[in-house]
Amino acid sequence: MNQIDWRLKRFDELDINELYDALKLRVDVFVVEQTCYYPELDNLDRDPNTLHLLAYQQDKLIAYLRILPNGTSYTDYPAIGRVVIEHSARGTGLGHRLMKRALTACQSHFPNLGVKISAQEHLESFYNHHGFLRCSDMYLEDGIPHISMVKSQLE
Repeated sequence: MNQIDWRLKRFDELDINELYDALKLRVDVFVVEQTCYYPELDNLDRDPNTLHLLAYQQDKLIAYLRILPNGTSYTDYPAIGRVVIEHSARGTGLGHRLMKRALTACQSHFPNLGVKISAQEHLESFYNHHGFLRCSDMYLEDGIPHISMVKSQLE
């Protein structure tokens, strides 16, 4: 795999092309590919403490996620969400690299806290690999089976 340019930025640090690339990738995968019609633009991207992790390869965004501060989605936990890999980059291990970087960012920006996610149920073992444990029954989120998962306090 070619060199990846990793970028971790707050909303007001994103340039217009990075913002466009992130929103386009999210819509392409979550709305179009997964045929899940939901309000993608939820204003949480703009929170001054939300972090956006972008992975570029040869000037193309190939992976993205956002980290929401505690008190946004969950009272006691920051949350990782909108985890997305561009179709051509799937199956390369990029998702694991993306999660490792996200957890490092959580540790740095939200020390002494765990992390909570709302994961698509079929990805449970992927998140188990990163220390997340299921903490809910299955529920439907935008018509897709999801589960809540928590990774206890980061070290």
